[in-house]
Amino acid sequence: MSCGAILSLSTNAVAIRRIRFHNPKFCTRTLHPLSYSLFQVNFGGNHRLRLSSIRRLHLSPNATSLELPLLPFNMGEVLVPSESKVLHLYEARYLALLEESLLRKKKVFVHFVLDPILISSSGTEASFAARYGCLVFIENVERLDVGALVSIRGIGRVKLVKFLQSNPYLIGEVIPLQDRVPDDPSKIDSKLIAVKEALYSLNSLEIKLKAPKEALLQTRIANSLTWAKKEPSLECDKAFIPSLAERISFTALQPISGSTESEMLKLQQQKLRAMDVKETLQRLDDSLELVNENISIVAAKLAIQSLEMQ
Repeated sequence: MSCGAILSLSTNAVAIRRIRFHNPKFCTRTLHPLSYSLFQVNFGGNHRLRLSSIRRLHLSPNATSLELPLLPFNMGEVLVPSESKVLHLYEARYLALLEESLLRKKKVFVHFVLDPILISSSGTEASFAARYGCLVFIENVERLDVGALVSIRGIGRVKLVKFLQSNPYLIGEVIPLQDRVPDDPSKIDSKLIAVKEALYSLNSLEIKLKAPKEALLQTRIANSLTWAKKEPSLECDKAFIPSLAERISFTALQPISGSTESEMLKLQQQKLRAMDVKETLQRLDDSLELVNENISIVAAKLAIQSLEMQ
């Protein structure tokens, strides 16, 4: 199954070219006004792509910037920090992006969603919101006869502030986005403990579910939590690496085994909200609520599984 979006320019339309993912994704669309950067594409004699900032989000103190390759997706494929994803890249331009990231960009690039927000009646001009940027690290590359399977990990949120190149792939300047510093860190500490305990409980239940033979031995929750608890070792400014509490606040946003399409759609909405939230404590509260809901869902599935096995 494939689900993906890569911007492709033509003389009279914006086409969406697909790339295949190792794991299927379910697509949804939610627009949060005034929290994005804007691309404007004019077609005709000259193709032009312009980026302008719409709203100032919370930036890290003394924020630095990086010039990195950009890989766009549709609104149904936002990637959150701590999440892992496997991409099948096979077009020449995206394989070139991969080589650039591996050889000259210290195995990092930016995953973001490209959301069409305006298409003129003439059909010659379109605008897109460049949103939900996430710095990613390439964890593994498996070369194939056609392209490569690329395992990536979300590190931290970034904002695209300047568009630098469109061919053969997008390159832009990005700055880090981090949560605001809390007034009372002790509240976060106690909530962090509660979230981790809930995640451990969910994981212990989830591994009891009967899974297909090809399923991973480790749950997505456990994979993200294991990563989040360690300080990422990246050769870039530390401002791009979220705090421990912020990293863990995203780990609950993973699908549980046997998720239905409606559950995946709901999770996608929750991921979009989590990327917009600026307070770690608020995201931890939301995560705790999500984990407790998933504990109830998995417990119900286990009860049904037990009856079916009798």
